[in-house]
Amino acid sequence: MAIMITDECINCGACEPECPNNAIYEGGLEWKYSDGTGLKGMVTLMSGVAADADKDNEPVDMDVYYIVSDKCTECQGFHEEPQCAAVCPVDCCIDDPDHVETEEQLLSKKSFMHL
Repeated sequence: MAIMITDECINCGACEPECPNNAIYEGGLEWKYSDGTGLKGMVTLMSGVAADADKDNEPVDMDVYYIVSDKCTECQGFHEEPQCAAVCPVDCCIDDPDHVETEEQLLSKKSFMHL
């Protein structure tokens, strides 16, 4: 399952540089699938949806840091545990019950993003 940042976030920014997939963004900032990945141009996401990897997308949250679930692999294939949760001083990086994925799915997502 992907990780999410709750509204208890204090906007310290400790999590953002720790993400190997560049899936964490400051509240209010647009994001791209290509940010920090090998994705370029038109791609078919793991969900089967076609997307322009270089297109700016609307922020997921306007007030606090947020995680793009389509880019989050819970650090599978990189680290033993999600690094955002490991460094968060207020424990607001938690499992996202709306985006449940197996370890195999997370590793496939990692391989897809980092060609």
